[in-house]
Amino acid sequence: MVFRFLLLSDEVDDFRREIQIDADGSFLDLHKAITQSVGYKDGEMTSFFICNDDWEKEREITLFEMDTTSEEDSFVMDGSRLGDFLEDEKQKLMYVFDYMTERAFFMELREIITGKNMDEAVCTKSIGDAPAQFVDFESFENSAQSFESGENFYGDESYDLDELDADGFDGLDNIISGEDEGF
Repeated sequence: MVFRFLLLSDEVDDFRREIQIDADGSFLDLHKAITQSVGYKDGEMTSFFICNDDWEKEREITLFEMDTTSEEDSFVMDGSRLGDFLEDEKQKLMYVFDYMTERAFFMELREIITGKNMDEAVCTKSIGDAPAQFVDFESFENSAQSFESGENFYGDESYDLDELDADGFDGLDNIISGEDEGF
């Protein structure tokens, strides 16, 4: 049985990858097919998340063994077969490729092809350029520091405290001092 996945990015509108892989393949095999199809450096911390229909993360499958409590099940890509976790078309997954900023590809199991097997994963469609693997924090910080709104960010520089309408603040002193228990 073969799984056909579609990968999308919320950063690049015209980015699409389609990957076909045998259901007996591991999440590590899928990870390698993804990194190869987008030209990312291998060996970085990544995870797959099995998601519900609303993209809420339910189960994590990590590249490396993580220190987790015994109360949580821990799954590693190399020892986790796709067919053990996925059984329905339209199943949603996330592939987090940048842990620092939680950037991810959104994946959907588009088709389950029965009666067919594959030796290795294949990228069958490649449209658009993938987003950069990592955010360049230096240029990000420089652009954030150079932000100039052209206005006084905290309010009008000619603000006069005497113009404050104190009527709306009656009893505020009691609340601050803890005398008013109703708040």
